[in-house]
Amino acid sequence: MKLGHILVTGAAGAIGSAIARELRGLYPSARLALLDRETEGMKALAAGIGNASTHAVDLRDLEALPPLIEKLGNTAPVDGLVNCAGIMRVQGLPTWDWDDAASLMAVDLLAPLRLQDLVVRGMVERGEGLILNIASMAGKVPLKGCAYYGASKAGLAMASEIARAELAAHGIRVITVYPGPVHSALEQGARDGYGGGGLFGRFAPTGDPAELARRITVAIEKDEPRVIYPRLYGVGWSANNVASWFALSYGPPPVA
Repeated sequence: MKLGHILVTGAAGAIGSAIARELRGLYPSARLALLDRETEGMKALAAGIGNASTHAVDLRDLEALPPLIEKLGNTAPVDGLVNCAGIMRVQGLPTWDWDDAASLMAVDLLAPLRLQDLVVRGMVERGEGLILNIASMAGKVPLKGCAYYGASKAGLAMASEIARAELAAHGIRVITVYPGPVHSALEQGARDGYGGGGLFGRFAPTGDPAELARRITVAIEKDEPRVIYPRLYGVGWSANNVASWFALSYGPPPVA
């Protein structure tokens, strides 16, 4: 598969930037469009990988997405999409403000699906494309304090798995990524939300963003349907009922 223009959301984050670097190695001549609200890290990444544009966009503004895709298309059609941007807040249900919950779900669920919607018809017409949806094992295994995050990631994961089945005949590869804890600002924020997580947080394995990105590259090359990392969290896929019981019974409660 030869891609010419790849959009990566959440590009300033640990996972998004690692994926962008891997994609540069896999597609050395592709134009990368980097999207994030945080501009400094994004611009540094663009300078480091080369042949990349930067776009300071708030994904909560869904109305801004069609003009963005149209603008990017003036350079070249977007034939690769990496939905990596995300918000994770660990918080007990009674303490949520609804506007905050809606903002989280807009970034974690609605924006990825809208971006997919905006690029998929062009991919079908060209008979080729790549979509990477970064979901989460929190969308497979329920975690206390993650009602809105888990719901969003579960929805994205389901939509992504269905998209793979529907789009394969059109030459489009869709890969769903299910990270467990991976070292990043998002992971640290979640850990803080659990007050450190106690024994569960101390001994649960935490992955490396570069290794996750490397495994995603392997999945692209082999056209694998999904990536689960760190490996231990594969139990959430293969033995979901057991993993869910364990997480709800012994997982730490949110401190807020």
